[in-house]
Amino acid sequence: MKSTREAILDGALSVMRSRGLARTTTKEIARAAGCSEPLLYRHFNDKIDLFLAVLAERLPKVGVVVDGAESLAGSGAVAGNLHLIVVEVTGFYRTVLPIGMSIFSDTDLLSRHRDAVRAHGTGPEIISDGVKGYLAAEQVRGRIDATAPIEGAAMALTGACMHQAFLWCFHGGTADDGPPPTRVDAFAGGVVAAVLPSLRATAD
Repeated sequence: MKSTREAILDGALSVMRSRGLARTTTKEIARAAGCSEPLLYRHFNDKIDLFLAVLAERLPKVGVVVDGAESLAGSGAVAGNLHLIVVEVTGFYRTVLPIGMSIFSDTDLLSRHRDAVRAHGTGPEIISDGVKGYLAAEQVRGRIDATAPIEGAAMALTGACMHQAFLWCFHGGTADDGPPPTRVDAFAGGVVAAVLPSLRATAD
């Protein structure tokens, strides 16, 4: 049976997806979770605390962030690893963009959210930093050229993922009715083909 905390997180993800973070209330989340608002506050301090938990526990996994750069570095082919990263990062942004975009329309909420994520030692840069960390780890192993612009490559990869996720969200509706895997793979292949020459990576 699902615990109260798990039910609250599921409810939070559902409401935040449909209404955006700025318009979501803890009352709506409690209703979606089938619990009272006081019970919700026994598990989470506030809406920002809930959002951070949703980010950590309910969004699609990005391996180089969750498991670390060393989880991929040195194994498989660099091109294949980058392809996986692009697929995962795009999936992450497809889920988080509908939730987080509304935060920029509420300067007070944005300020409180910024302070909260800093207090937790995290922030939106963890995605590009995770990708850069992977590229740096491959540099150490000699699988990416030592002079390759890995910071620019990491930003190019994550930026492309975010923009494509935005386009799919804009044209395709909710995070549940996204493009088929074949289309995601085609997108990832194109991005990797564009970035790989700048890294001068080895074939394996």
